[in-house]
Amino acid sequence: MLKPSLAKNDRLASLLIWTFSVVVFLVVVSLKYIQIEIELPFNPHIFATINAIINGTVAITLLAALSAVKKKQYEKHKKLMLSSMVLSLLFLISYIAHHLLTGDTPYPADAPMRWFYLMVLASHILLAAVILPFILFTTYRGLTSEFRAHKKIAMITWPIWFYVAISGVIVYWFISPYYV
Repeated sequence: MLKPSLAKNDRLASLLIWTFSVVVFLVVVSLKYIQIEIELPFNPHIFATINAIINGTVAITLLAALSAVKKKQYEKHKKLMLSSMVLSLLFLISYIAHHLLTGDTPYPADAPMRWFYLMVLASHILLAAVILPFILFTTYRGLTSEFRAHKKIAMITWPIWFYVAISGVIVYWFISPYYV
């Protein structure tokens, strides 16, 4: 097993995790109402493509991390999971940039598979909205070497995070033809 990478301080960790999670949630919700109108020398929908690539990469690193932990390759698991977190942070930055620069793209009412798109989108949004504190608490438990608690919460966190990453790519495939 790994030695702690972080000193245990549940009170501070909880405060930071909940504060960060609420701030991120409020920023993402506010994107519905804020748009920056500027002329760019590139198509700002490139950020959506970047988001899909990052989401796909997160899904791959999550699978690799799961494989590593099952093989008891704990240091490799830790590096892959931290890579997933860094990628997810880059995704968040790119997501904010995309929505600030482009706003929402409506999915046409008469588009094929609209019901499927809306179902995947709704589940993606709902789970993406709630997963962040789970990810952060799971990471905290791992970094403080509280492996029993880490494993318990990871059994909930990992599949949801993986679904959010995969469904993000699916949402992109459906909506990207409608980018203007």
